[in-house]
Amino acid sequence: MPMLVEISDPVAVLRELFDAAIEAASPARAVPPALPSAPKGRTVVIGAGKAAAAMARAVEEHWPAPLSGFVVTAAGHGLACERIEVVEAAHPMPDEHGLRAAERALALVRGLGRDDLVLALISGGGSALLALPARGLSLADKRAVTAALLRSGAAIGEINAVRKHLSAIKGGRLAAAAAPARVVTLVISDVPGDDPATVASGPTLPDATSFADARAVLARYRITPPDVVARHLALAADETPKRLDRAEATVIARARDALDAAAERARHLGIEPIVLGDSIEGEAREVAGDHARLTLRHAREGRPCALISGGETTVTIGQGAAGKGGRNTEFLLALALALDGAPGIFAIACDTDGIDGDSDAAGAIVRPNSLANARARGLDPAACLAGHDSARLFGALGDLVVTGPTRTNVNDFRAIMVLPSG
Repeated sequence: MPMLVEISDPVAVLRELFDAAIEAASPARAVPPALPSAPKGRTVVIGAGKAAAAMARAVEEHWPAPLSGFVVTAAGHGLACERIEVVEAAHPMPDEHGLRAAERALALVRGLGRDDLVLALISGGGSALLALPARGLSLADKRAVTAALLRSGAAIGEINAVRKHLSAIKGGRLAAAAAPARVVTLVISDVPGDDPATVASGPTLPDATSFADARAVLARYRITPPDVVARHLALAADETPKRLDRAEATVIARARDALDAAAERARHLGIEPIVLGDSIEGEAREVAGDHARLTLRHAREGRPCALISGGETTVTIGQGAAGKGGRNTEFLLALALALDGAPGIFAIACDTDGIDGDSDAAGAIVRPNSLANARARGLDPAACLAGHDSARLFGALGDLVVTGPTRTNVNDFRAIMVLPSG
């Protein structure tokens, strides 16, 4: 389909595509159609994740019966609710607030009966926010392993396989504590493949991974855990539940929904969308190289379009790296270097939760002159990429995308727009 309109402001168009993606994954839109019927007994709401507060508000606005409970979300992602308490904890490194939240969640679901309902509101980020170490382990032990995993380049499924086996609440243990109550989980997925048992390490769903899987992940990435953690994983004394008879889950929003909405918005603007996939994984700079080669091919063919993709890339950080940024700005800087100023190409990459890595931005924008402008300001783009300092570079250019917390989380969003360069 040819481009039907002239694009006078490519950056504004890219932001419009990103906004459409966020709206498609909003809890206000996704939660109400998925709510179960009210039970004969009590309704207890438990939630964890960056979208948990917005999910709780959507439940309150549409639930026809009494309910109680609480959700834990990341600092800055809270919203005021009337019947469901909202608490905040640290992310991505677990803290005492997350530990207290996990203890409280277990206490609230214990002692329920068959006529009662646990409504679990789960989204990305919940692994850190519900942080209750397994017996014999400390929060410091979990923090040490989490830090090593986050720096290793391990995929989220691998990270969560380890987390489940160091936890007293993840990997279905929360649902097991709620038996014989019915447990209904609504999931906003931030994981490639949308396995609900992987999101937030699946506290209310059966776990297909094992202690052996957790040990294999640590070995694969050459991570030496604290001795007490190594002993716990070797002993494998308390495997996660593999079956939960009264637990069910529905994924109510996912990356594909966001990409489809962005593609539809592109069509409305007269831009041909090409959706590359919603579950792209790999090292951010390597994924950027693949995207750059495909983009340049379309540019050589004179094919105006928007290449749209999602998923979760990784960044492997070496010892001593002290830069600022996240996987989306790293992707963009590597993309810019690979494109090398090719005319007519603009790109956006953002985390849909509004926070990319350790920066205050969701992501950034790349323009054809980004590298030239950076060098004119005395910055070395290649050195910034090597030092994982991408957010500093885009901040100097004024091209960071700052949204604040979006209160949803369906992983990364990327759009590369190829425009006529003549």
